[in-house]
Amino acid sequence: MVGSIEAKSLLSKCSARHNGLNLEDKLDEFRRLLGKSDKDPLRIVSVGAGAWGSVFAALLQESYGGFREKFQIRIWRRPGRAVSRSTAEHLFEVINSREDVLRRLIRRCAYLKYVEARLGDRTLYADEILKDGFCLNMVDTPLCPLKVVTNLQEAAWDADIVVNGLPSTETRQVFEEISKYWKERITVPIIISLSKGIETALEPVPHIITPTKMIHQATGVPIENVLYLGGPNIAAEIYNKEYANARICGAEKWRKPLAKFLRQPHFIVWDNSDLVTHEVMGGLKNVYAIGAGMVAALTNESATSKSVYFAHCTSEMIFITHLLAEEPEKLAGPLLADTYVTLLKGRNAWYGQMLAKGEINRDMGDSISGKGMIQGVSAVGAFYQLLSQSSLSILHSEEKKPVAPVESCPILKTLYKILITREQSTQAILQALRDETLNDPRDRIEIAQSHAFYRPSLLDQP
Repeated sequence: MVGSIEAKSLLSKCSARHNGLNLEDKLDEFRRLLGKSDKDPLRIVSVGAGAWGSVFAALLQESYGGFREKFQIRIWRRPGRAVSRSTAEHLFEVINSREDVLRRLIRRCAYLKYVEARLGDRTLYADEILKDGFCLNMVDTPLCPLKVVTNLQEAAWDADIVVNGLPSTETRQVFEEISKYWKERITVPIIISLSKGIETALEPVPHIITPTKMIHQATGVPIENVLYLGGPNIAAEIYNKEYANARICGAEKWRKPLAKFLRQPHFIVWDNSDLVTHEVMGGLKNVYAIGAGMVAALTNESATSKSVYFAHCTSEMIFITHLLAEEPEKLAGPLLADTYVTLLKGRNAWYGQMLAKGEINRDMGDSISGKGMIQGVSAVGAFYQLLSQSSLSILHSEEKKPVAPVESCPILKTLYKILITREQSTQAILQALRDETLNDPRDRIEIAQSHAFYRPSLLDQP
């Protein structure tokens, strides 16, 4: 117990002063960069209230929320999402297992509504419970109370920083709506995207559109003001202060000051210029995490089978990124760790496991109660559609004939047949591991690193 108290005391001291600056100094420094006057607070809005978006907002609220005249943060989510009675019952159990949460709700005169919801006498709504610190996709991890806004215009019109916590499938539509409220803006906002996924467009040439590109196209905000944040992390574990790190990627103008502003003792943020590789890998890791979950379930958590799958899927990821970027960052260090943790314990891996066990089915859709959007499913379709285009044909290393790039990605092909066309069962993922061509995954990596297949058109580059 004494050790625990000492550890918390040390963490508190570190939180108050980090990298030679206390929190207020860090806040003031960043506000000066934005040209904020003394009486003009830094305004941040998190758009979308999934697990990571909610945790990200809660971390900032806990760090800087005490400086009310200098800092404001709010989170937007759509209204009207009812909480099921079974979820309300579970939420009630969580509340009563945490004395700090229980006392907080009693002080806020909010406890009674959770009692009534458990009894079925009242319907709770997702935006309502978020104000009390409960994310519908992560009810086992209570957050700090958040300022929740359900009107998008009210939430975003004057924000200095907008955090995109939406699934990639919703990003374009919501930011097109936001752009309508920014027509009279004098200053240009900064946008930090947490989204992992892609769209595929076939005209004028086949190419992919990442979330940062969607935001840029939808709003007209200069691409130097649109950044991506990703890393090897699980949202609930980060909020519980397990040590984690991330990278904020984009133009140097904002990534370095943002890395400093976002950094916390238990959540280290580095900056990186390679936006393309990190954002594409963010989408790809979700694709292959679904297959990892299937393999784990079908082989009773066989370490050997999972390691074979890891070798094949990472070689495909390297191959695909070398099609998209001339000098992509290597799949090592934080990038490799990000892939590893997602394959090990992410919602996409969970989804693959549940499919293989027969506990859920594809007819349930990609949005699962208590988990949110399974972004890997749409990403499977997008990457397959792009890489199956005959106009992108590459020369097969052995047969010496043109083939679509997807022919070098047997795991991706199999996931497409399982998830999208549904012509194969989850068992097919094990057959894909056997790789009847007998090609060492290293061969695929060496081909990719030869730069022979780089196609700037795939990212809509000139």
